[in-house]
Amino acid sequence: MSAPSDTPRTVRRIGSPAAVALADLAAIFDDLQTVLLCCERLVTALNIPEPDPVVVESLWTTALLSYSRCFAPGERGMNLTEDDVTALELEGEVLGWHKMLRQLKKHYADPATNPRETFDVGVAVADGVPQGVAITSTRQALPDTISVHQTGAIAYQLSQRVDQRIAEHQGTVLEGARALSPTELETLDEVELTDTPEGDE
Repeated sequence: MSAPSDTPRTVRRIGSPAAVALADLAAIFDDLQTVLLCCERLVTALNIPEPDPVVVESLWTTALLSYSRCFAPGERGMNLTEDDVTALELEGEVLGWHKMLRQLKKHYADPATNPRETFDVGVAVADGVPQGVAITSTRQALPDTISVHQTGAIAYQLSQRVDQRIAEHQGTVLEGARALSPTELETLDEVELTDTPEGDE
């Protein structure tokens, strides 16, 4: 996202439809950046002899949730669509991979299903007589680096598309703000900015 070159003295909150849509786009961009960060860290986590399954699951789940949220329909229609995915300049079954990621998200976010292991219960039998109960489990495979790279590639390309839309909406919002009088601008709520560190002007 592009940023103004000069630090503003005051920022006023604008509630126009274009401004609210721009905020949605910024949230989508942030989610895609989170996917990219998770994928970068996943590659590192998976490239050690014994990956920590808790770290891998945490990063992978966050990536899947963040990715899927970009496609959640909203009132203003700023969400990404399958058309955005098919328009990407990537080789292979990109749309198929996108759909699989959405399905994986449902699996990892399902409150009634353990995403990492399935369990079975059996009876230990000796000479035809039950001797005890056995609980067995099958561990789900961790994501591999190829899957992570593919996910990161899609997220990167999508973030570029969203960044272009943000730039376009910034122009629309600024144009609308310039149409306001100084008095109208003063009536807008002021947004509190982060304090500037000492010594910085």
